[in-house]
Amino acid sequence: MLVKVYEYKKCSTCQKALRFLDEKKIKYQRIAIIEQPPSLAELRQMLGFIKADGGDFKKLFNTSGELYREMKISEKIKAGMTEKEALALLAQHGKMIKRPFLLARYSGTVGFKAETWSQILQVSAEQNY
Repeated sequence: MLVKVYEYKKCSTCQKALRFLDEKKIKYQRIAIIEQPPSLAELRQMLGFIKADGGDFKKLFNTSGELYREMKISEKIKAGMTEKEALALLAQHGKMIKRPFLLARYSGTVGFKAETWSQILQVSAEQNY
């Protein structure tokens, strides 16, 4: 099973997530999120997974990021930013995306929680058989 992990190499949470995958001997494609942000299609796919868990497009944003604050995204969301506008913005600015960004064939998540990642990877492995 191959999964995609969009990461930022200076991010300690990303480093922790990659160590987790290495320890579990999970094959993954490591992608630099700043240089190559997820495509619009991948962002839509991730949003579908987030919505299935009761979330919305706001969960895709790295709310503690400098660019998020500089561009006043919180204010834009409150003013009525649409999902379509948010996804287009995220597809252009990898720094604004919450990371690590794990995309498996049948599921995905943003951020790192070992339990969540284990569940996603288990489901993806089972679906490949």
